[in-house]
Amino acid sequence: MPRLVALVRGRVQGVGYRAFVQRKALELGLSGYAENLPDGRVEVVAEGPKEDLEALLHHLKQGPRLARVEEVEVQWSEETGLKGFYVY
Repeated sequence: MPRLVALVRGRVQGVGYRAFVQRKALELGLSGYAENLPDGRVEVVAEGPKEDLEALLHHLKQGPRLARVEEVEVQWSEETGLKGFYVY
């Protein structure tokens, strides 16, 4: 299965973005994490079926109501065996 690494730029810290991502990822049955970065971006790493990762990517571009997503930089690779979905 593939691994998605997304760097999300915009107003994505302090608006419930990571909790939103965690909720969507768990609904889709994905594993991984969402973490605030010091530069104001959020890094999202998720593993699972490609179609479910594509669905998560759609949600990442929307974000919760208070977020303003400006850019999502995406990289694909092979899964590493993450379990659960966590917020750091």
